[in-house]
Amino acid sequence: MSHQTLIAYINRQIASPLTEEECALIQEYFVPKKLRKHQFLLQEGDISKWAGFVVKGALKMYTVDETGRENILGLFLENWWAGDRESFANGTPSPYFIDAFEDSELLVMTKEVFNAHFKNQRFVAELTRTLTERQALKLLKRVHATKTLTAEQRLLDLEKTYPEFIQRFPQHIIASYLGMTKETLSRIRAQMIKK
Repeated sequence: MSHQTLIAYINRQIASPLTEEECALIQEYFVPKKLRKHQFLLQEGDISKWAGFVVKGALKMYTVDETGRENILGLFLENWWAGDRESFANGTPSPYFIDAFEDSELLVMTKEVFNAHFKNQRFVAELTRTLTERQALKLLKRVHATKTLTAEQRLLDLEKTYPEFIQRFPQHIIASYLGMTKETLSRIRAQMIKK
């Protein structure tokens, strides 16, 4: 069942549907991986072994500063890809942690499998281009929001763009993702309720 979720997702991203042979490749080489809550997909300093598609659950990507505080850089839910693309592609140590915020189920493949079976597939080039363009636009929008929007505007933008984040993640994670303290987020929410 989980492979059908990935196949349906890929079909939504590409112009021509996957062939039977391409679907068979996905079913053969993407393997299920379960993560318990707080279990790591990736730890700082490790080389990313997996490209992972989230079938069920929620994960967070973050760094830890010298005070031990998590700085949330990414949140991943169902139908999102989770991993460090640079570490996976280049074999370099990752500066990030990625762990399961909820019990999660992923479909993963290794770089060796990617190079041997997927690298030259026509759908991979199209999917990669689409996802890279989308990721670049999201990153630019996020940098723009961080640099130009007020804290309240950033919260409103997140609520509009990713309402599921607000529903699935607690306030301290949302605050860190938005680049503010939990106290600032609480104050902004209280002010918004008063308006």
